[in-house]
Amino acid sequence: MSTILPLRPDNQSSIAAQIHRRLREDIVRGALAPGQALSESEISTRYGISRQPVREAFIRLANDSLVSIQPQRGTFVVRISVKEVMDARFVREAVEVAVVREAARVASGLAVDALRELVECQRQVEVGDNDAFLALDEAFHQELAHAAGRRSAWQAVDRIKAQMDRVRYLSYEAATPVERLIAQHERIVDAIAARNPDAAEAGMRAHLEEILESLPEIARQYPEVFER
Repeated sequence: MSTILPLRPDNQSSIAAQIHRRLREDIVRGALAPGQALSESEISTRYGISRQPVREAFIRLANDSLVSIQPQRGTFVVRISVKEVMDARFVREAVEVAVVREAARVASGLAVDALRELVECQRQVEVGDNDAFLALDEAFHQELAHAAGRRSAWQAVDRIKAQMDRVRYLSYEAATPVERLIAQHERIVDAIAARNPDAAEAGMRAHLEEILESLPEIARQYPEVFER
């Protein structure tokens, strides 16, 4: 599980949100494996908090389709659903294509510079440091929404893509060289800088279709993490 870091006790909801985010990251990265039980008492003790925000975090994880809350039995990390991954990809493509088209029309020079800086940071990630690359990948897509003036668009995507993120994380080792993803990011930024919405759209579609190619290979290599 995540390194124990102090929580910021602004209010009960804030604590629940922080616990939710940390547990979600652990599931996405495989630190919490499919079938693993999550204990309210263990997590509340770990962070020195009451059980209520942990319970709220579990409900949010269930809404993310990352855990199953089974009465009288407990809360368990679920396996990856291929259907939910494909549904999330469908929604994400619709939103992010619109985002990059808008960014190609309105992004400032500073926004383009910020995107290029993130791509360069991705190049500097050490081979095998998948946690660092995932964080920068997330930052890049979030920055695209900011560049388009559509911050809420990224928030909408983030709510539905947890299952997809699990596959993305596995793909770095199993199916999709990060160099390919970086090159795709660069093409998207180049299209935005050139004020070319069609090229930006084509770049984003190609980027998000990558998972269609990698998913069968990931499922073959990691059958234990997928629904049977």
